[in-house]
Amino acid sequence: MNSVTAPLIADLFLLAILAIGRKEVHDGTIGEGGIFPLDIMIFFITLAYIAISIDASGLIRYLALKVLQWGGEVGHRLFFYLYAFFFGLGVFIGNDPIILSGTAFLSYMTRVSNNIAHPRAWIFTQFAIANIASAILVSSNPTNLVLAGAFNIKFIEYTANMVVPVVITAIVLFPFLLYIIFANEGLIPVSIQMRELPAEAKSKPVNPNIPNARGSAAEEENNPGNEEEGKLLSLVEIMNPFLDKGGAAFGAVIMSATLITVLALNAASVKPKDNEHLQVFWVTLPAAFVMLCWDLTFGWLNREETRQIARKGREDLERARLERGVGVQVRDSYPLARAARGSIERGTEMSSLTRDYPDGSRKERPIHDDDDVYDVRADLKCSDYDSPPETFPTVMAVISHLPFALVPFAFAMFVLVQALVTKGWVPVFAHGWDHWVEKTGTIGAIGGMGFLSVILCNFAGTNIGTTILLSRVIQTWQAIHQQNGIPISDRTFWATVYSMALGVNYGAFSTAFSASLAGLLWRDILERKHIHIRRLEFARVNVPIIAIAMTVGCTVLVGEIYIIRKETPYHM
Repeated sequence: MNSVTAPLIADLFLLAILAIGRKEVHDGTIGEGGIFPLDIMIFFITLAYIAISIDASGLIRYLALKVLQWGGEVGHRLFFYLYAFFFGLGVFIGNDPIILSGTAFLSYMTRVSNNIAHPRAWIFTQFAIANIASAILVSSNPTNLVLAGAFNIKFIEYTANMVVPVVITAIVLFPFLLYIIFANEGLIPVSIQMRELPAEAKSKPVNPNIPNARGSAAEEENNPGNEEEGKLLSLVEIMNPFLDKGGAAFGAVIMSATLITVLALNAASVKPKDNEHLQVFWVTLPAAFVMLCWDLTFGWLNREETRQIARKGREDLERARLERGVGVQVRDSYPLARAARGSIERGTEMSSLTRDYPDGSRKERPIHDDDDVYDVRADLKCSDYDSPPETFPTVMAVISHLPFALVPFAFAMFVLVQALVTKGWVPVFAHGWDHWVEKTGTIGAIGGMGFLSVILCNFAGTNIGTTILLSRVIQTWQAIHQQNGIPISDRTFWATVYSMALGVNYGAFSTAFSASLAGLLWRDILERKHIHIRRLEFARVNVPIIAIAMTVGCTVLVGEIYIIRKETPYHM
């Protein structure tokens, strides 16, 4: 059981005991009360395809290299450049592509530096700023989509209200990170000593989306017994990146056109003929299909080249594994004497080994006997045919990185929250919130909702589950006041909503990896790069960051709300 399957199992259990029924399942999938889960999931997955396709083109790593070159060896300047780069990029394409490519880039960069003792400052800063940036545009995070739908907020209005608190948060947070939280020469050196890339290593970069494109280099890079070779290969990864210029340019155009169209239609309040809500995936789905057709077309046109690269990579990997297999076998319990060795090119078998047995007899046996050596070719049977990842490397790479796990998780969480609504728990929470606001006013609404949303991200099924739950609570709070005939002030209502928007975005970098699906992805990427972050360390480092970010964001929001909102009654 994990954070994705747990809500699904809970739903099945509640269905089995008849605690929930058709209404909860329908409203939790098709939608009700301004929240349309199916629309949100299609919109997010299709937009994610475009964003991850841009990432697969190598654009993010290429731009990160340019930032690295601009920053030079001055550590503080490079830290600022990367900070600004990840923030700017995260605003437009969301946090997932930043985490996919940015985390790997930083792990390589810190590994090949001679005087960065630990990558902590760089990777935690990148994770925080990517999630902060994703709070500005509705399209950057599924939590924003849920929130905008629940309260009928136009996308441009959401951005207009969020951009000032978020940008000021990013500006104020930077000096705290540099001079207080990570004020250590071993974390952010004044002068970074980077290794030089040897001239012989400056070969034509290969597309990392092609299976086995790097041959045995990927295994050598992660081999703890070959540290120097691993550092050289890591250096090649960041200093000699692959870039598909055509794919990157086309993807950027498609993404820009899609976002502009969505914002324009939403701002114009375009309605279908039946006067229902505008399903924004009507824009993103065709755009994603166009991007998919581009990737498929160029994959097919370049299939011979990509298949050849994959084939050569398999042969290189086979030779390396075969040599390691021989090395392991030589250390077997029976002493081995090498009789002869043939070529170990692909398809050529090594001749034989002589083995001394305890009874004194000697026998020659082929080195590829099933009992002696692991048959590498059996593990690489895919070399006998051209698999889809070799023909369409970009498409298959993008599909493998799409957040499909989000779909069953989100639907299950929507159903669970809908069960809380129908069974009367959400009204209880709403009455509690109403009492808090009556006692503390607008300032208390901002501080209370900000604190509550951050805390719940760690316990209520990630920031997505928190957004779903708190949106229903605020909707019910609003309904309570309508029934009582006592209106909520416009200032207090929007203070609550936008404080929640800050909390559910910033809450991703709080005390638990499971506060967001992006946090789980970030941890998995780091572990593959042999950077292990413990849960306690994650919380210890993030607590001061989230405390500063929420304090600054909520303080700015207070000023903004008091300037642009009035005490007049709120009307839907």
